[in-house]
Amino acid sequence: MIRLGLCCIFVEQPIKFRTTTATHLLKKDRPAQLAKLSELCLENARSLLAAFKFCAAAGIGCFRINSQILPLKTHPGVGYAVGDLPAGGQIIDTFNECGRFLKKNNLRASLHPDQFVVLNSPRAEVVASSIAEIEYQAEVAGWVGADVINIHAGGGYGDKPAALERFKEGFQRLSASARQLVTLENDDKTFTPADLLPICNEMQIPLVYDVHHHRVLPDGMSIAMATAAALKTWNREPLFHLSSPLNGWGGAQPQQHHDYIDPADFPAEWRDLVITVEVEAKAKELAILRLMADLGLKKGSVALKNAKHDPGESDVKNHHQRQKKHDTDHVERNAKIHQKNQKVAKHK
Repeated sequence: MIRLGLCCIFVEQPIKFRTTTATHLLKKDRPAQLAKLSELCLENARSLLAAFKFCAAAGIGCFRINSQILPLKTHPGVGYAVGDLPAGGQIIDTFNECGRFLKKNNLRASLHPDQFVVLNSPRAEVVASSIAEIEYQAEVAGWVGADVINIHAGGGYGDKPAALERFKEGFQRLSASARQLVTLENDDKTFTPADLLPICNEMQIPLVYDVHHHRVLPDGMSIAMATAAALKTWNREPLFHLSSPLNGWGGAQPQQHHDYIDPADFPAEWRDLVITVEVEAKAKELAILRLMADLGLKKGSVALKNAKHDPGESDVKNHHQRQKKHDTDHVERNAKIHQKNQKVAKHK
């Protein structure tokens, strides 16, 4: 089963995530800052529920949560704890509602911190801020049931082995709950799958295999080899990335993403796997719906163009019983996924 993932925002659906700037907030006193941040966070939590509802109706199996879902959460000048916001309890309740909806509808969620999150930076202050950002996203992940916080290894700084050692040191400073969620992705400038697989295996960090990055920055491993090796790093449903070059593989700057996905770029080695594939394409939900048609994947009803942003009343009757059954089913499902993927990879 291929589960396609939508990344962060929409181009057609009326679902928006709002943010602000520190410059704007610093013009206000602290109570006014918290009031504005509370308004934005609550609206974003409601928009996330609307995003989940759209995905469920459209047959899109995963949604990547915007890294600024809680705007400026860790900013040194205006940062905050959600519990300190005027609507803090309502914000957390709405995120928990998102989590219940996600579980009930067998959806998946992930997070992908911004490029300023660099655990292997030589600068201590950058590492400290990166850890704070990952911990904040782990808090959100706990509320909504996301199981991936995907990051890059960082820069090479002229010495890739030393840079990876610094990454390991930074990773070890994360809380145990955050470490369980963190995944590593190969990039298109510095670290290939071959570079990252040893550290993934050593530190038990799943590899998010980005096939587009690998095509831009090859390392001697074939797609089949990298796929099989990446699958072995996962203890839950693997998550990979897919995109197509803006100007084609023969054009300039192939690292730039196209609005849509060329079906020929979807690896044949992935077709029989049980995986999530996040689609990194500028046309967002339109690109996914087109790819679903191109691949012959089943679509749901997409008549949610005017999806409601308010969460409405949640049906929590027998919730604990459903949760217990979900947890048991989830463990069994992950074991079956691992067995099937290993069997498929062995025959590739």
